[in-house]
Amino acid sequence: SQPIAIRNVFEFLHGVLLYEYCYDKSFDIGGPEILTYREMLMGFARARKLKRTIVTVPILSPKLSSYWLYFVTSTSFTLASNLVNSMCVQVICKKNDLTDLLGIKLLSYDESIKLAFGKIQDEGVVSSWKDALSSNILDIGISKLLEVPTFGCFIDKRENKVADPEKAVNKIWAIGGTTGWYYASWLWGIRGFIDKLHGGVGLRRGRRSGTQIHAGDALDFWRVLYASKSEKRLLLYAEMKLPGEAWLEFEIKDNVLYQTATFRPLGLWGRLYWYSVLPFHGFIFHGMLTRIAS
Repeated sequence: SQPIAIRNVFEFLHGVLLYEYCYDKSFDIGGPEILTYREMLMGFARARKLKRTIVTVPILSPKLSSYWLYFVTSTSFTLASNLVNSMCVQVICKKNDLTDLLGIKLLSYDESIKLAFGKIQDEGVVSSWKDALSSNILDIGISKLLEVPTFGCFIDKRENKVADPEKAVNKIWAIGGTTGWYYASWLWGIRGFIDKLHGGVGLRRGRRSGTQIHAGDALDFWRVLYASKSEKRLLLYAEMKLPGEAWLEFEIKDNVLYQTATFRPLGLWGRLYWYSVLPFHGFIFHGMLTRIAS
């Protein structure tokens, strides 16, 4: 493969704009090095100062490898399967003069990794592959999910007074990822593991930033539909595997924090699911609300 730094990709895309020489032409773009997957993995380990050993096995099972990658990383099974299957395909660029014409300095693989992690540490990541919408949301349309339904739905609504609304908002904006869910995070972890077993996204996606949330962001197994700090409101939509649809909303009005969980069941299984998890809602949602408000 010929890995290329994202910033080099941006330079190519920007450079060809309104450049007549490039009209009606296609160009392969890639980094300055041709590397195997083994070399890329070891290069990554070296850059992160990790000790790693790769053992070659005589039997290759793409499907088994895909499942393993899916369970130990935050990738979807489709992406894991495509990555594994792509290992037998050489992706080498056809030679062209575009790099010289645009005056682009190609970054090495090691440089690309260091710059990428610099962005992560500075919380300067604008977007992530984790933010790709699930097929469920793509089918429905994210705008249609903004209006949370009430008819034919189960609703768990709780409220708690907050002494400091600004601190409470900051807690809401830090929820998920490495912060966790403020109460019984291990149960959220179990739910994420169960979701993984059923082919869902699980909790490993985490979040793009530890302090910032924007509409469209992935947040563990939720999708951010609406986020406004000035309005003190955050609306999430569940992307986990469910026999129905679920929303979770946080909103602060007049020093009162409102937490609303809405579930629209799909048939009998959806109703049975709601009643089966209802006992857990009592202490999980209550505990989370209390911790955020305190």
